[in-house]
Amino acid sequence: MSRLRKLITPLLIGAMLALLGGCSEELPSWQNGKLLVVISESDQGAEAEFEKEMATLFAGRLQSEIEFIASPPDRIDRALRKHRAHLAAASLRSQVNVASLRFGPSYQTVNEQLICNREYRLPRRIDALTSLRLAVPAGSAQESALRELLPKHPQLKWESRKETNNQSLISEVSDGSLDCTIANENSYASARNYYTNISAGMTIGSPSKLAWAFSMDADPKLIKAAETFFASIKRDGTLNRLIERYYGHNGRLQQVDAAAFISSVSTALPDYRDLFEEAATLSGIDWRLLAALAYQESQWNPLATSFTNVRGMMMLTEETADRMNVSNRLDPRESIIAGAKYLALIRDQLPGKIREPDRTWLALAAYNQGSGHLEDARVLTQRMGMDPNSWADVKKWMPMLNQPGYYETLKYGYARGGEAVILVENIRNYHDMLKRLESDHAQESASFSYKLVEPLKKLLR
Repeated sequence: MSRLRKLITPLLIGAMLALLGGCSEELPSWQNGKLLVVISESDQGAEAEFEKEMATLFAGRLQSEIEFIASPPDRIDRALRKHRAHLAAASLRSQVNVASLRFGPSYQTVNEQLICNREYRLPRRIDALTSLRLAVPAGSAQESALRELLPKHPQLKWESRKETNNQSLISEVSDGSLDCTIANENSYASARNYYTNISAGMTIGSPSKLAWAFSMDADPKLIKAAETFFASIKRDGTLNRLIERYYGHNGRLQQVDAAAFISSVSTALPDYRDLFEEAATLSGIDWRLLAALAYQESQWNPLATSFTNVRGMMMLTEETADRMNVSNRLDPRESIIAGAKYLALIRDQLPGKIREPDRTWLALAAYNQGSGHLEDARVLTQRMGMDPNSWADVKKWMPMLNQPGYYETLKYGYARGGEAVILVENIRNYHDMLKRLESDHAQESASFSYKLVEPLKKLLR
């Protein structure tokens, strides 16, 4: 009997492996070939773009092409198990105990927060969640954080939603369809610009350590390459710059400012959108960025005038207006086109080694303070051992241009550098908001757009 078992066992194992192999797809080689990456089909905005850019950088290091495969969050593990992709880059919580997955190095740690409508009192204890209408995306880091609590709070319950994302659920919280949801701190910082009647409460579970996921039988060389990649981008500052690029400006706007902006998108922007689009064609700068700059400068008021006599939609000085051949600074078309061309000129004159989007953020700072003061800030940043070509580094030192101990050692002297930092960060927020609103409009989601704007209008009444 023992000898028979020894003969049969290898045959059974072979049959099982063949059966499993028949259910899976054969992956192309990632080495100098094609890297297949699963992303969440429901993720939008900064989180999705952040993951895509990191994955694209990784593929470049491997000298491979990249192809993104969208999947519902709750089916990402299946896609990896079935060998439909080499890895998943979908802001996954690496603490999850999933037998079929292994995780790479953590690249970001974020708190998962309870998000509720302000009409309800924020719960202070986990047990209080049992009486609420609570929903999270199925298979998300937020659902994993809730599952972590179940051993100590077995009565905890929630709705696990398929084919949705955090922003959609936050919208439901805002309009009262849900009492609460869970979102990480980055998602909340962005959402509070759109929804004035939401609040963040207690942290749910332990912080999420986000990481890429691989199947258990993934190529060890690929996993080692990912470990080397993350060690490299952490060491050279690339990871910090990416995090700053996509999340560093979140939460800077007060909700009343965000509300006023979105209201103006509906009332004032339509009158000038054609002019911004024309200026974009002439300057090569995204019309939404130009519109964001104009709003920061004048709130889209073509007759705006400051106490320093900068005037018009783009708040041009007399010197800049003369340089850009503007005959009437209060004419919106002249002002917008001149401002766009001036920003493009500043951007083009920056050192060639400055890459986008830092190039644009630095150009915006120079638009506000002048190229000379920007150069002083870059010199100061370099003196402090930081990267003068990175907006994330320059913005830490630009406010020091109003301090005698610093500006006295620089060529162009005193400047209100802090104002330039605020301007750039606000414009980044407005630009992101315009992209988001434009995307909503393109999806023909009229009812969603009404839900999005209505709470903001209430704040303005």
